[in-house]
Amino acid sequence: MSHLSPLSVPYRAAQRSVSIVFAVAFFVFSGGAAFGGFLGAFGGIILLGSLVLAIAGYELAYYQRFEYELTPDTFDIRSGVFGRRNREIPYRRIQNVDISRNVAQRLFGIAAVNLETAGGGETEGSLRFVSYDEALRIQTEVARLKRGETAGEATEPDREVLFELAPRELGIVGALSFDLRLPGLVFVFVTSAFPVASSYIDVPLPTSGVVATALGLGGLVLLVALVSWGAGFVRAVVNYYDFRLTRVGDELQYERGLLQRYNGSIPLDKLQTLTIEDNPLKRHFGFATLLIETAGYAPSGDSRNGSSVGRGSEAAIPLARRERVRSLVDDLEGVAEPTYERPPKRIRRRYAVRYSLALGAIALALFGANTLLDRAIPWYVPLALVPVAIVAGVYQWRHRGYGLTDDHVVTRNGFWKRETRFVPYYRIQTIIDTRTIFQRRWRVATVTADTAGSLSLVGGDAAAVDIGADDAVGLRETLNDRLRDALAERREERRRARQAALGVTVDAPDVSEPDDDEATEASTDDGVAETPTESAGSDDSYTESAGSDDSSTESPDTDDSSTESPDTDDSFVWGDAVETPDEENEAAVEDRSGTDSDDR
Repeated sequence: MSHLSPLSVPYRAAQRSVSIVFAVAFFVFSGGAAFGGFLGAFGGIILLGSLVLAIAGYELAYYQRFEYELTPDTFDIRSGVFGRRNREIPYRRIQNVDISRNVAQRLFGIAAVNLETAGGGETEGSLRFVSYDEALRIQTEVARLKRGETAGEATEPDREVLFELAPRELGIVGALSFDLRLPGLVFVFVTSAFPVASSYIDVPLPTSGVVATALGLGGLVLLVALVSWGAGFVRAVVNYYDFRLTRVGDELQYERGLLQRYNGSIPLDKLQTLTIEDNPLKRHFGFATLLIETAGYAPSGDSRNGSSVGRGSEAAIPLARRERVRSLVDDLEGVAEPTYERPPKRIRRRYAVRYSLALGAIALALFGANTLLDRAIPWYVPLALVPVAIVAGVYQWRHRGYGLTDDHVVTRNGFWKRETRFVPYYRIQTIIDTRTIFQRRWRVATVTADTAGSLSLVGGDAAAVDIGADDAVGLRETLNDRLRDALAERREERRRARQAALGVTVDAPDVSEPDDDEATEASTDDGVAETPTESAGSDDSYTESAGSDDSSTESPDTDDSSTESPDTDDSFVWGDAVETPDEENEAAVEDRSGTDSDDR
């Protein structure tokens, strides 16, 4: 069993002590009767020293009782000072091994390691802290053990640098970034600072009327835009400094960050969705961002390590020419952007009416404020933007659509932040058809391809929005059919790969003239019997009997549950062995691949 780095003891103790010591020191030396008057300065120093020693003692005990080990099948962690906790994390469930280091951790030569798993709501395993070399070793060993290689036969995988962010490109990333989380702070600052600043400025400014309102709103909007742009520039530079994306074997590895340095891995076989993201500025200059979403929980940071939890996906390319981004999508998934099917043209009126109603609501609110406050507020100004709302409706319709390729469903939505999502058919978990009360009035629907990615929890799935009701039914059935075909094809490929790995050559069965009895049997190579059925509601419905992994049709003359081949008795060769977790998941997906219709 291995331990954390010894330097983690003073670092963790200092990290925990800072906030506690400052809080206690404030009460002790603030002159309050509860602490200052009773203990005095000397007593306060003793109290603070005792707290620091207690924290250091706890961290020393935590270090001694924290152990981890990389076994052939699992990553084992044993931790806890007062209550013990033992965890065994199978390598097959580990999605990402992320390494993060802030400035202080780099000075100490330590790093935090996070093990992210599929379906988890939080980090499954966390090592706080190990040496940086040990963190890299853990990342490499987990990748090797996931591939099933032994230490003797392990080879150094090929490394290919796919993308590096040059300083000029980093500056462009910052220039095209906005952080809109500060408008509230800006508003509070302006409203409190304006009276103070105006008292020092000997310039006559209008304090009431239309001119004053226009100047105030215009200045506030300009200030919010400048602060948002400045905050976005700083945030982008800090996050994506020295960004590098490398293909290492069957993984993508990225490095980024100025103050907080990240080094993470993205398994290629766990990719759920690729997203090309842009905005009007990026489109004007020909740039785009590529996001990669994996299964389960994939935060871009960890709040316990001093950073905020991200959106569940990683930027494979923060910013690059759109042609370069499309080239990487084609390299990773072998798919190009298709010709999009847009919503019906009548939907443009719906979008224009929606935006116009929003402007009318704003004008009504200003009119009410004008009446109640007896102030000369130009409540009619928002109505002048109605022509802009009509143009916005047209642009929203133009940037919305979906397309189907041989292996992927592609959706595009948004104008201010346009997202083009590429989803392989075999990654689809559920196909959802929703129709709101307003969509039913316009005879349209939304078809969503739900995946196992973390963004699906917050509505981040690929969706064909506001398509015709009849088109929605056809798209739903097409996606169902292609999902089944894709899963069957992947199972067949795995079966052939197993046979090739064992050196077994199997001739394809002759099914040109099946007997009557054989024609009634429908079985798959994975032990899943599919029996086509017909019902009045659907022409492509079917039932599956997914029993034990080695189930097959029993003969009345024998008790064996499978027919033994004269060439080999290894059922693994024939696809009847215990399925891997991914295969079990695909079988479960196929069982659930029916349609959920939400007629809310």
